[in-house]
Amino acid sequence: MAFGALALYVLFALLAFGWRAWLQFQQTGDHGFRGLSGPFLSSAGVAGFLLSAGGITALLAPLAELFWRGRVGTAPLPTSVRGFGLALMALGIVVTLVAQIEMGASWRVGVDPSERTELVTKGLFAWVRNPIYTAMLTTLLGLVLVVPNILAAVAFFVAFVALELHVRKVEEPYLSRLHPEQFRAYARRVGRFIPQVGRIA
Repeated sequence: MAFGALALYVLFALLAFGWRAWLQFQQTGDHGFRGLSGPFLSSAGVAGFLLSAGGITALLAPLAELFWRGRVGTAPLPTSVRGFGLALMALGIVVTLVAQIEMGASWRVGVDPSERTELVTKGLFAWVRNPIYTAMLTTLLGLVLVVPNILAAVAFFVAFVALELHVRKVEEPYLSRLHPEQFRAYARRVGRFIPQVGRIA
């Protein structure tokens, strides 16, 4: 099953970043990448570093399971749980792509503070404010179940911290400045990553 997890994770990366950037360029003439970096030790810089580290660690998790099994602290989960993990990864990939497509021309990787984009509140965004990140974490949670080793667990934790930091300190302040009344009303009724959880008072 480790090979299946590796294949799904590589597919996820190719579709969520490569294919989606290609589609964005075809539709708008802009690839959508703004970067996840920022000044040293800034919120954007730390979040970008952590997200990159989490992504690389997630790639190493199934590789370690394939080539160094037993040396990376693998938990003894039953086959049924690992199979559920594969299904969870597939679900996360599908939801990631659906949410990315729903963003339309507003899709970006990173934030350019000088740029103005439309606030998307329909489709999956009517349920949670960050369905792409929820789906990404779902994919990583599935990875933890398929290859339950220390690397997969670290990847999930690091990515979660990175996304929390990026959303709270970079994206939400940006959207609040860009769409002050609309974003506040939206954030009061829709949860951050989980429906009804993380609404802003």
